[in-house]
Amino acid sequence: MLLKDLPREALMRPLSRNEVVGMLFRLTVFGAATYYSIKWVLDAMDPTSKQKNQAKKRAEQLMKRIGVEGVRLTEYEMNIASHLVDPQTMKVTVVIISLFYVAQRFMNNFTFLQVSWRDIAGLDEVINELQDTVILPFQKRHLMANSKLFQPPKGVLLFGPPGCGKTMIAKATARASGCRFINLQASTLTDMWYGESQKLTAAVFSLAVKIQPCIIFIDEIESFLRNRSSMDHEATAMMKAQFMSLWDGLDTSSTTQVMVMGATNRPQDLDPAILRRMPTTFHIGLPNTRQREDILRLILAGENLSNAINLKEIAEKTEGYSGSDLRELCRDAAMYRVRDYVRKEQMRQIAQQLQDCQEEERPVDEERLRPVTQLDLLFGLDKMKESKKATTFMLPIVSEVALD
Repeated sequence: MLLKDLPREALMRPLSRNEVVGMLFRLTVFGAATYYSIKWVLDAMDPTSKQKNQAKKRAEQLMKRIGVEGVRLTEYEMNIASHLVDPQTMKVTVVIISLFYVAQRFMNNFTFLQVSWRDIAGLDEVINELQDTVILPFQKRHLMANSKLFQPPKGVLLFGPPGCGKTMIAKATARASGCRFINLQASTLTDMWYGESQKLTAAVFSLAVKIQPCIIFIDEIESFLRNRSSMDHEATAMMKAQFMSLWDGLDTSSTTQVMVMGATNRPQDLDPAILRRMPTTFHIGLPNTRQREDILRLILAGENLSNAINLKEIAEKTEGYSGSDLRELCRDAAMYRVRDYVRKEQMRQIAQQLQDCQEEERPVDEERLRPVTQLDLLFGLDKMKESKKATTFMLPIVSEVALD
């Protein structure tokens, strides 16, 4: 039946209550179905939607944990905020020991500890310089609030051989200064869609300004901000240019408490414009004999050691070793006593089977393990030397580059 065929009274009759409710219900169902259908299509077109939602939830938790509330963040800033680290509760699993932090104790499970200057050994001069140059302007800003000179440097570069704890120095610096800490990775800024990388790059600095004081840390910075050339991809070149412009450009405020800290073992690969923006540089070199002895003492702290241990002898025989090398040496030495215990248990079980007698299996505890001896450390040193001989390159060669 057509509309014109309906009687005039039916058209002019007001709708009943049931008809109004039914119409509203149908409109609500239609609107909800349309909304979720469009949302499903958009999510299907964006393969990264799930990761974005996870990053948003993680960012909200981190922002609440570090005490940043009431700050409105964009979608891109939320993505960057998911890489925030709270330096006051910063914890790491100490698996790879380096020059500057103490190893985990020999336990069944990994030990977690907070990163601070107490976990750093070997470079007191570098630590003092860091405290005076970097940390003091962050902590005592109120003493010279009107000064344009009393402020932290825009950039700090930590360079040196691998395995010397540059990353741990950065974490300890962030914790001591009380700054928010963004652990920025190059993969965070790369996106398959054109223009998204530039938006993420801009979000790094806009987020840092909102939550300042803030340290943006880039590990292996040479892989991200290496020398520019005509062979660079257009998107990569634009991202580098925007990063440097936002870091120290026309729109940069002199009172902003945002610092970029980078770590590298190949400073010669960095772009000259990046080096110019990092006026404060620290060479984190290989430890000398006294420093190696201090590191060994820290690594072996809490271990069951023999009274005949001579750490000075081991330190003198490990010339050119990094902190991670020393940790590996001590790990091998600690494993020798476990191997001896296992062999003795195997021999005991064999003897028990030959005697055809039953004996209760005794529980294994650390008290039944013999102490670590000097011979264990020497065996570990011999194993480390064989490993180094098989290496095709030597670590100390890379980073002896003077940065004036």
